[in-house]
Parts: sequence; structure tokens; C-alpha cells
Amino acid sequence: MHNILIVDDQSNIRQSLKGVLEDEGYKTTAADSGESCLEALRRRAFDVVLLDVWLPGMDGLETLQQIREIEGSPEVIMISGHGTIETAVRATKLGAYDFLEKPLSIDKTLILIKHAIDAKRLREENRDLKRQLSPRSVIEGESVPMKALRQQIQVMAPTNARVLIYGESGTGKELVARAIHGQSLRKDEMFVELNCAAIPEDLIESELFGHRKGSFPSAAADKEGKFQKAHSGTLFLDEVGDMSLKTQAKVLRTLDEQRFAPVGSDELITVDARVIASTNKDLEEEISRGNFREDLFYRLNVIPFYVPPLRERKEDVPLLARHFLREFSAAYGRRAWELTDDAIETLMRYSWPGNVRELRNVIERIVIMNPATSKFDRKHLPALVHRDGSRRSTGTEFSTLHQARDAYERDYILKKLDENHGNVSRAAEVLGLERSHLYRKMKTLGIATKE
Repeated sequence: MHNILIVDDQSNIRQSLKGVLEDEGYKTTAADSGESCLEALRRRAFDVVLLDVWLPGMDGLETLQQIREIEGSPEVIMISGHGTIETAVRATKLGAYDFLEKPLSIDKTLILIKHAIDAKRLREENRDLKRQLSPRSVIEGESVPMKALRQQIQVMAPTNARVLIYGESGTGKELVARAIHGQSLRKDEMFVELNCAAIPEDLIESELFGHRKGSFPSAAADKEGKFQKAHSGTLFLDEVGDMSLKTQAKVLRTLDEQRFAPVGSDELITVDARVIASTNKDLEEEISRGNFREDLFYRLNVIPFYVPPLRERKEDVPLLARHFLREFSAAYGRRAWELTDDAIETLMRYSWPGNVRELRNVIERIVIMNPATSKFDRKHLPALVHRDGSRRSTGTEFSTLHQARDAYERDYILKKLDENHGNVSRAAEVLGLERSHLYRKMKTLGIATKE
């Protein structure tokens, strides 16, 4: 049952509305002033407030202003016996859902209340959706570099300064960009991203600035570009070092002038978007090679951020692994996974050349491929992680292909023996070998049966 709060200083109007709305199945509460309205809102949640403009003491517009400051505030429909366009416009700017004039039309009032309830429901669903998506902007890690990174974000996110994020592929540069947007003054506006490395050179200008129908052969309709979509919000240019010099020139002009013309048009569009860029390249080196504009570099590099590779913050690996296990267990409807000590040891030894993205992919694969278990052991990890971890733990660098192959075979056989609890016959069957052949292999590679 939906709750409606009726606020009017005339008792006959309060009683009349109360009777009509309760007949329609609504639960109602009445208040005769702005002060009593706010008191009622502190005690109970309402879906809609019918609020008279002319009230003794605090008037309706001032009351509306205070209602909109309440977390999860109801929709407000203003009522006035002396309505003017100016009052209606001001009420709308303050956040009123709509405006009704006295004498009230019951049919119109009921329709507006229904629409206002629907609007509040959609607003709440949108807020819930944002909460569900918010983990995408949570930066996991308790290492010193990650704590410092979070502190930097907290300090500079509320500004409009441009940011350039450095880091290897897979370190989480997009996550940092989303975190900056999520803590900025633009957090309620759009976060728009463009991967400059993934868009062909002949299309990237259209992606950024949009185009007009017929401006090139495949332009069958007008298209809005990323800059325009990000108006009032944040535009994230991922891997900006891969952008062509021609496009760089137009981006530079847009940043300077805060306006641009879509492809195939002379019309200038004004835009206000905060630009965050990222790169896995050394842009100063790219400048010396003539691949990147120095003036654009200085426009983007107002506040530089560095996201360290995973190998430089190994203490975060177990925390990240547990985070991804929770994420994918929930996503695929699996039981909560337990991360064993031997799995942690192997994960910590591996160099993770693909950084956090590689770790995330490995964990997702393990959760998908092992539906019947919830204990994450060393045996679940792919051979590459075992091999690299084993080699690095002993400090061995292979000088010949034969040595490398033997090391791989030894690790792989050990993994299969581990998976089959030391049963040589079952391991041989899985490996597609005769048991006697596997025994000979084990002897050659120095693997004892007990091992």
C-alpha cells in the first residue's frame, strides 16, 4: 500500500483528499503546516506528498526545498489556489514532480499521483542499479601503492582537473578512471569511455565527435559522438597513445575551445566534459618519435597517476583472488569458495604478466570449470601458473628447449598426480599414457611415487 502525505492548512481540503485517496486504496496522513510535514517525513517514509504552496510559517516552496534534501525523498506535487507560471516554474526547478491548481480535479489528481509513484519507483530502481554497479569502481588492495592511490583519488576527484593514468595493460586503469568519476562532482552524470586502440583510424573521429548523415559512405544516419554523450559528465580516453595525430589535433582543439563540429557539419557544439586519459606507453618517448603531440600531452597530463603492475604488489594477490572468487561464485550461482594455503603460495610465486586482468580471468575459469567443488587448491591452477611459479621459486633460467620441456612435463605430471591424489594408474589414464610409460617418465624426470 502506497503512503500519501497531504499538506494543506485548510481542514476541509485535507479531509476531502483523505477520503478520496483512501477510497482508492492509498494510506494517507495529513499535516497542516510545513513544519509538521517535515516532522511526519522524519517519522515515516512516504511515496508522494501533496503540498500546498501557501502555508502559515514555512511556505510550501521552502518546505519543498527541505524535502528534496532528505535521502530517498518522496515525489512532491504542489497545490495552489493562486497559481502563477512563475510559481510553477520555481517549484519545478526546486524538484516538484508537477503542479495542481485549486479547485482540484479528482481525476487529474489521481492520475498525477499514480505517475508520481511510478517515477519514484523508477528513481529507486535506478539508484539500486547504480549501487549494484558501484563495485566496478572499488579499488581492491591493501599494499602501500594502492593505499596511496586511493588517497590521491580522494584528494583530486572532486576537482575538474584532467588526469592521465599510466600503467601496463590489465592493471586496472579503467577502474581508477571510474573511481575518480564516482567520487567527483559529476558522479550523477554519464561516464563515457572510448578505447582508442580498438577503433580503426578512419572511424575514431566519428566515434569521438559524431557525424551527420551522408558525411561518408556508411553514414546512414546522424550519430552522437562520445564527447557529446559525456556532456556534464566524464569522458575516458583509454590507451590515448594509440590515437592518430589527426585526431589528436581535433581533441586538442576541443579541449581548448570546449566545442567541436561533428564530421560533415559546420555547426559547433559546446561541450563540458571532464577528460581522463590512460596509456600503457611512455608518451614522452612517443613525443620524441613524433607519434604524439607535445601540446596535447601537457593538456592531459595535469594530474598524472601510476597504477603499479601486480608483480610490484604481490601482497594484494590473495585479497584480489578472494574478491574474484566471491564475485564469480555469486555470478554463476556457486557456493562460496575457500582459498587454500598451497593455492595462495602458487599464486604469489607467479609473475602475472597480464596483471589483474589475467588473475581475474584465471579465477573465472576455475569457478566455471569446477562446479562440484568449493575449495580452491593448487591443482585447479593452469599449468602456466605452476610452471612459471616453480621456475621462479628456484631461480632457474632454462638454457635449452630440452630443459624447458622437461620442466614443463615434470610440473604437468605432478599436477595430474596431485589431482588424482597420487594414484599413478588414474593419472596415467588422464594423461593418455600406459602406466608403465608414466612410471618411466617419472623416473626420468626425478619424480618419486610418494611425491
